Amino acid sequence: MNVSNGFGINTTCMKSMGREPVAIKTIVIGAGAAGLCCAGFLARSGVKALVLERGPRPARKVLVTGKGRCNVTNNCTPDVFLKNVRTNSRFLYSASSAFPPEDTMRLFESLGVSLKTERGNRVFPVSDRAEDIAGALSRFAGRERIRTDARVSEILMKDGAVCGVRLESSEICAADAVVLATGGMSYPGTGSTGDGYCLAAHLGHTIIPPRAALVPIVAREKWCAELMGLSLKNVTLTLKNAAGKAVFSELGEMLFTHFGVSGPLVLSASSYIKEVPCAYRMEIDLKPALDMQQLDARLLRDFAENKNRDFINALDRLLPRKLIPVAVRLSGVAPEKKVHSVTQAERHAFAALLKAFPVTPKAFAPIEQAVITSGGISVREINPKSMESKLISGFYPIGEVVDVDAFTGGFNLQIAFSTAFLAAAAIAAANNG
Repeated sequence: MNVSNGFGINTTCMKSMGREPVAIKTIVIGAGAAGLCCAGFLARSGVKALVLERGPRPARKVLVTGKGRCNVTNNCTPDVFLKNVRTNSRFLYSASSAFPPEDTMRLFESLGVSLKTERGNRVFPVSDRAEDIAGALSRFAGRERIRTDARVSEILMKDGAVCGVRLESSEICAADAVVLATGGMSYPGTGSTGDGYCLAAHLGHTIIPPRAALVPIVAREKWCAELMGLSLKNVTLTLKNAAGKAVFSELGEMLFTHFGVSGPLVLSASSYIKEVPCAYRMEIDLKPALDMQQLDARLLRDFAENKNRDFINALDRLLPRKLIPVAVRLSGVAPEKKVHSVTQAERHAFAALLKAFPVTPKAFAPIEQAVITSGGISVREINPKSMESKLISGFYPIGEVVDVDAFTGGFNLQIAFSTAFLAAAAIAAANNG
């Protein structure tokens, strides 16, 4: 059966899928976490939906999240979830109440993915394989309802309501509702290239300028390149503003890169930088389990065992080998100075350095390296109880394309799932009403 598009043209949206075309009620643009989840909820509600993905396969960004492990959600209450949403958290009150993290966990368990909760209530698949989450989402949406290599060039309107989409191939697909789940601009290689902003702007929506969020930081210190690849675990990173006030401090992991620093702690800290990065400074506590007195005692023991060695050769048990030359250089103590000659003042200064190892932010890494994008479709133009546009009937932006974002820990994927559920419920109610 052909589908009328409201423009006097009939279309066979499913023709390239090797099956007889069917009447499509909803088109979902984007086969990422939000789009696939929404399509799955729609299928469960009996609403025929077609997912259009511009890339060659679905869920590509899911595959690279959490270093390939996929931190799928956070095992927390809706209230805690909202406290971790950094932009427009109040807008997500209905979504988080309708589909909280516990429902996300229940959904994936029902799809055959066993989950585990780790530090910070981060939830991962037991297998530590993002492929399991991506596969579950594709099965949930229905692989036969996902059409890849199908890039949407325009969302079509008639009398203030959506009526379908036009593909770059000039093919027109009619629908009563269109869900926009294209993501932001981070990781463009996975298909998130900002297309959704253009599609929404064409409909008259306001786009809050996108910027990088949860992003690595370019440092002023040239010696970061010497430490490239060095991963620090169980350290505390503190971010201080221009007034010297700590605005972020957390224990965890971080990584040195050729341009600066990255890793979970740095990505989280980047979300607390409100002005230009160079107005802030970072301090790494390399020995957070020891206070200054305990660390000084540790240094005394190590020095006693190495009293006739050069200072630079007496720190192997204290610091990662790659970090030692940089730490010695910053300490001001001559590398070849014998340990027994190191003064108390030098020892105390070295301990203070290890408790507040300095890294000075210079800039954010490019948005292409960001985990997520801040900015997007203004929430003032979206109904928070249904995710339907207030400007265009039948248009539902969800997930990262909307101006909402959160800290690390599974909260951003939860935004995708919660908004997908809300949109699917609204579309199902409209179809069944």
